[in-house]
Amino acid sequence: MRLVRLGADPAKVGADIRAAISAWGAGPSVLGGVAVFGCRPPGAPRPLDAVIVLPRGVVVVLGVDLPEPALKVEAPLRTPWTVDGWPMVRAEGAVNPGLEGLESAAALARSLQSRGLEPLPVAAVVVVGPYAGQVTQPTTDLHRGVRVVSPNTTAILAAARELATYERSCPVEPAQQLLHVLDEDCRLSAADLVEEGFPESGDTDLATADTMLIPKFTEPSAVRRLSRRTGLIAAAAVLVVVCAALITWLSADGPSADPPAAAPVQRVDGVEFAQRVTDRAQTCGPHSFGDVQRWFEQRPCRNLTRAVFETQVSGRPAAVSIAIVELPDEQAARELRELADAAGTGGVTDLVAEGRGWPGGPDGFDDAAQVVQQSGNEVRIAQTVWRHRASAPDDVSLRALAERALRLAPRA
Repeated sequence: MRLVRLGADPAKVGADIRAAISAWGAGPSVLGGVAVFGCRPPGAPRPLDAVIVLPRGVVVVLGVDLPEPALKVEAPLRTPWTVDGWPMVRAEGAVNPGLEGLESAAALARSLQSRGLEPLPVAAVVVVGPYAGQVTQPTTDLHRGVRVVSPNTTAILAAARELATYERSCPVEPAQQLLHVLDEDCRLSAADLVEEGFPESGDTDLATADTMLIPKFTEPSAVRRLSRRTGLIAAAAVLVVVCAALITWLSADGPSADPPAAAPVQRVDGVEFAQRVTDRAQTCGPHSFGDVQRWFEQRPCRNLTRAVFETQVSGRPAAVSIAIVELPDEQAARELRELADAAGTGGVTDLVAEGRGWPGGPDGFDDAAQVVQQSGNEVRIAQTVWRHRASAPDDVSLRALAERALRLAPRA
């Protein structure tokens, strides 16, 4: 990550934002890209603490100063925020800082579009400080391209990785033009941008190319007649094979077993998740452990849905465990979220631990990265591990994957 500072920090927490992004280091080993601090793009409603230009997306970063450190910030987009249970009061700006983030991202996107630049997605990260122990957002708000996080390296990095998911990388020349929009004097050489992960040219990657754009080959008339004759012969051969198979099936004692259905696949932010196993239950106690299990003995759940998915992150295979707990009321859901999110308190047993894995699947989720989220009376717990290699709870890539997995909908 290359750093460019244009002006002073608009918010006090801006110093923490710069420190967090600076810790990523130069080059693409962590994330790459260019971070521009203290700029105000054309049409932006306010100066921005940072604009992070990445090969696969742009992230505007807004700092929000809290009156004092907070244990809990609830940050919905449609209603005012609450800080430790009290409504957030601001002397200036919108009552809801998340809306300012969306407005800033939309303004920058319009500026880029009006100039005909690379159509990179523009998202927003709102950083609240000086400290926020826990920040919660409704699940529906996550789909709108804004994240609210604490001012630390891991949280900002995970949010940027989750939001920058364009289908292909932005080449060097459009990236230079984009930086020029942020500030006329913000110029980096092509070599600088290549070092930060931007490709030199915009050659289409065949792995992501749309085959509908491949031109159709036109045959000469003689070759076309030969091709048509060959096609008729092949069609007749196929018909004979189909008839023979049908006769064999009718003469057998009964129909053979249906072939196994393909695993249901869901796509979140460009990442594909293939569902492997799923289970539904009306009780949670037998499928949990530790303090969480004892909690369920006093406060039974209504429904429990669990599933295991497989996916890939930058070509590395990973596994995802999802547990969705439906509780009688929102208060119970809040208690469970706080309990499950604390270290050493147990949790909901994943299906692999109950012997419900698949051949070649993960050995377990013991060292998984975990993210817990509450929405109303529902609690979602996502765990992610690497397959065939060691995992760690603080792995940034796994945590970003777990954030995406919270939006999965297991199918029966």
